[in-house]
Amino acid sequence: MPSIPASIALCLLIISTTWAAPSISGQADSPITPVSGAHADVPCAACHTGQTGELRHPASSQHRAAGCVGCHQGYDGIFDQQMSTRRDEKQFVSEHFAQSDPHFFEKNCQSCHVSDCLDCHGSDGHRIETAKQTACLTCHRDYFVGPEFLGQAPREDAQRYQREAPGQEEPFLKMRPDLHAELGMECVDCHSMQSLIAGHKASKGCRDCHQPGTQPVEHRIAAHMDNMECYACHAAWAPQEYGTFYLRLGDSETRKYFRLKDDSTGEYLKSSYLKKQDAPPLGLNRQGRVSPIRPQFIALYSDLREEGSSAENQLMTAQWKAFFPHTIRSGTQMCDGCHGDARRFLLEKEEDRIYALQRDGLPLLSFWNQQGQQVGNGAFFSPEQFAAMNEKTAQYTKAYVEKWKNLVERVEGSSKD
Repeated sequence: MPSIPASIALCLLIISTTWAAPSISGQADSPITPVSGAHADVPCAACHTGQTGELRHPASSQHRAAGCVGCHQGYDGIFDQQMSTRRDEKQFVSEHFAQSDPHFFEKNCQSCHVSDCLDCHGSDGHRIETAKQTACLTCHRDYFVGPEFLGQAPREDAQRYQREAPGQEEPFLKMRPDLHAELGMECVDCHSMQSLIAGHKASKGCRDCHQPGTQPVEHRIAAHMDNMECYACHAAWAPQEYGTFYLRLGDSETRKYFRLKDDSTGEYLKSSYLKKQDAPPLGLNRQGRVSPIRPQFIALYSDLREEGSSAENQLMTAQWKAFFPHTIRSGTQMCDGCHGDARRFLLEKEEDRIYALQRDGLPLLSFWNQQGQQVGNGAFFSPEQFAAMNEKTAQYTKAYVEKWKNLVERVEGSSKD
């Protein structure tokens, strides 16, 4: 067999020592980038060679992270789960918005989903990082569970509320953070990669770490322990958005009349009627247990691309969701924070109504009236259940007095110190 000419051999040597996969941004090939961190001693071919040849984006879902799963076996399962597929959101949008705009999801909901291991592990594939909490909050922000863990509640949309601390992408209202965040815990402590790959929302529940004692009077009431989620009492607050407006403006002159924080050039502008940051309403989750619920969404659609459009404030859905607020604190609501509070169970009395929605051109009687609304993953508390809960039995009276007595003694004791 003839030998390879020296000039060709030199050329091959130069190619082999200068080739490197392009960056995640898709830029042209460049000289080899030094690899640092846990993969510093891993040869290029281990990541950049797949069954079909060269892998230019070895961590991408397009190849099911073929360059990663050779070592991290099974981790491509994340691409089959909600974080990547967004199937629940797509189904929700298809059911409620597709008739008005078949491309609503792509225009309003497509920005956050996992499509590459580097979405969480750093943007530079040659400097792979351990996933940080900041990566979680890149997608889990605004109205979606995440920021409240750090004590951040979305502000109202009006310009006068758009104040924010330096370095924050979103303007937040400062609230009390979750107790676990104060203790230094992060998302990964309860949401392991293995649980996410398996399609579970969390790897731990409350009672995996906490065994409720009998000292608190609330823990000695069987109905509480048997029928309620822990966070129904221990969630100090939760962000709630009532009336989410999707204004389809296109490039019409109408855009200039809306002084909203969203100054993008997209087809839609989004705003809200009301945002609250207090104790969330209560309903029943899929397990039939009392749980916090919040709107997801009370969504109204307006097509204002042309003058005199008839599509204005059309109610697309009024759907609530049972959820886990990440605002856990020790202590609980007072007894009458649930017992006797009809509004908290969306059973608001007409004389207590403070928002005249129909006078504002909205199709609901009240945000806190069950009529015309539903819980997508559970149910509302029925009037009969609410009436039974509010019977002032001897047990209720005894517990109520003990609760107040403990509170008064604690306050008096603190004033003496």
